[in-house]
Amino acid sequence: MQIVAQGIVNPSGPASNRLSSNFPCVTVLPDARLLATNRVGSTKDSDDETVELRYSDDLGAHWSEPQSPFATTLLGRRGSLKVVYPTLLGNGRLLGASLWVDRAAHPGQPLFNEATQGCLPMKIVLTESADLGRSWSAWRVVETPEDMGPPSLTNPILEFPGGRLALSIESNKHYHDSSPWLPRVVYLYSEDLGQSWCNPTLICGDDTGRLMHWDQRAGIAPDGLLIMLTWTFDTQAGVYRNIDRRLSRNEGRSWSAPEDLGFPDQPSHPAVFPDGRVVLAWVDRYKTQSIRARLSASPQAPFDQASEVVLHEASRRKAGGKFSGAGQAIEDMFLWNYGLPFAEALPNGEAMVLYYAPQGDGTE
Repeated sequence: MQIVAQGIVNPSGPASNRLSSNFPCVTVLPDARLLATNRVGSTKDSDDETVELRYSDDLGAHWSEPQSPFATTLLGRRGSLKVVYPTLLGNGRLLGASLWVDRAAHPGQPLFNEATQGCLPMKIVLTESADLGRSWSAWRVVETPEDMGPPSLTNPILEFPGGRLALSIESNKHYHDSSPWLPRVVYLYSEDLGQSWCNPTLICGDDTGRLMHWDQRAGIAPDGLLIMLTWTFDTQAGVYRNIDRRLSRNEGRSWSAPEDLGFPDQPSHPAVFPDGRVVLAWVDRYKTQSIRARLSASPQAPFDQASEVVLHEASRRKAGGKFSGAGQAIEDMFLWNYGLPFAEALPNGEAMVLYYAPQGDGTE
C-alpha cells in the first residue's frame, strides 16, 4: 500500500465551539458521493458538542461546507451528541445511529466519573433519511436493558446479506455506581429495518473484570462473514493488549477464538473490499505512538507487515502506557489529541481513513 492523497475534511475552529473535532465516519453513497460525519465541540468532552456532516463529489478531494441537521435535545431534555454513524441500507435509505449524552442529569460534570468509573446517562438514538442525507427524521430511542447501564456506540449498524440488522453496544455503569465495573458487548438484532430490536445477545465480556473489551469495530465481507476487531485493556497488567480478531459465519451467534494480530492497540472500522481484501488502520499510542494501516488478502488472512503505511506520528512523545486500572486509563484518553481512525473502501479501489489530529489549540 501507499498513501496517494491526504487532506483535511473538517478543520479546527475558528469558532470556539468547533475547536475540538473527532469521532469521524465516512459512508459511500449509491451515487458515489461520500458522506462524512464528525463530532465538534469546544473541548474533547463538552456540553456544546454536536455532529456535523459534509459531502464530497470527488472521493474526498474537496468537501462541502458543514451542516448541522441533528438535534441535541431529546424529549425536551438538554444533551449532546458524541457520534452519528450512517449506514446505507439495501433499500437505499440511510439509517443513522447516534450516541446521545444527557447533560441535564449532572450539570457541569464530565462524561466519565473518575471516582466510580461511571458515565453520564446516555441513549442510542436512530434517525432515517430517504434522500441520502438531505433531510432526517426525528430521533427515536433504542430501548436497552437497565443492567446495561448507559450504553456506548462504537460501530455503525451492520446489515447482513439477508437484511437482518445488528446494533453493537457496550455496557457502562451509572454515574454514582461504585460497584465493580464488568463491561460486556452485546448485539441487538432487527428484522424490520430498525423499527424494533430483539433482546441482547452477548458477544464478549469477562466476568472476572480483568479484561475490558472496548471499541468493537466490525465489518461484513461480501460472503456474509462478520469480522470483529477489539481494543482490549488488561486491568491486572495495567496495559493495552494487541488487537484481536474474531470471525462469525452466523451473524454473530457464535465466534471463532480471538486471534492476536500482533500489534497494539485501538483498531479502526475495517475497510472491506468487494474481493474480500481488508484494510485496517489502528492507533498505537504507547510504542510507535502513531496511526498506521495494513492490508490483508482476505478477512481471515494476516495483516501483512510489508503493506504497512504510517498515517500520522505524534509530534510530542508521551511516556506511559501502564496504568493502575481502567479508571486511570480512561482518564488518560481525554488527554489524547489524535486517534479514532475510521477506514472505508472507496469505489475506485482505494481505502479512505479518517482520523483526528492536533491543529493549533484544537483537533482537526
